[in-house]
Amino acid sequence: MTQLQERISAAVAAIRSRRDLPIQTGIILGTGLGGVARAIEDATAVSYADIPGFGESTVSSHTGQLILGTISGVPVAAMEGRVHFYEGYSLDQVTFPVRVLRALGATSLVVTNACGALNPMHRKGDIMIIDDHINLMGVNPLIGPNDASLGPRFPDMSEPYYQPYCDLALDIARERNVPAQRGVYAAMTGPCLETRAEYRMLRIIGADAIGMSTVPEVIVAVHAGMRVLGMSVLTDVCLPDALVPCSLDEIVAVAAASGKLMEQVLLEFIDRAGKKEIL
Repeated sequence: MTQLQERISAAVAAIRSRRDLPIQTGIILGTGLGGVARAIEDATAVSYADIPGFGESTVSSHTGQLILGTISGVPVAAMEGRVHFYEGYSLDQVTFPVRVLRALGATSLVVTNACGALNPMHRKGDIMIIDDHINLMGVNPLIGPNDASLGPRFPDMSEPYYQPYCDLALDIARERNVPAQRGVYAAMTGPCLETRAEYRMLRIIGADAIGMSTVPEVIVAVHAGMRVLGMSVLTDVCLPDALVPCSLDEIVAVAAASGKLMEQVLLEFIDRAGKKEIL
């Protein structure tokens, strides 16, 4: 057993000692999206502090606990908050929970975040279904020796976000009159927000939104053979020629308000995808 496998086994054992539930879908909840955790039925909460290898977030809007239970009969494990590269964690630490979710049985992953809108057709408060991504973090979580038991050395990334999931989520949003877009998410390290010149560059290379998370987790999920749905709340508009300062308080407020709409889409998505047996 490799060192990574040992770490995964230790985390899984700690979680199963609290609740031995075969998980079907893993969920990563970003800023302002704790309402999904509260919708989980027959829930058991496990603090990250009690799971070996799980980092504790230094961001106040990330609670830091794993919620195990069901949504519409689907067994889920929801991460209420995540750790970030900019907090000083390595990408191995950032993505380790995805390895654990897979080891718990999850074959699908729903990952959410709050981010800035780059596309001038998108508005603050919109939901964006992530269609593809651009990794601008300058590093990849798969660098280093590869454990073939966890995934292939050179995973294919032609469809990191499972298109039937994207289609279903967008259909649900439109049926519920939730303002939703479909676009490309770019990830940079943070923690500072980008300059006007950087926003221009990002738009030129095809990004519709910019954030500081998600891409490392998705890369590891794809490596592990999981199907992924990614969703963003667009919390601010990053148009370089009309740029205004933005504070964390503003971002959290928009994420909390629009997060309620995303929660509707996410919960309905799990219900329908579960019935279609595509999770």
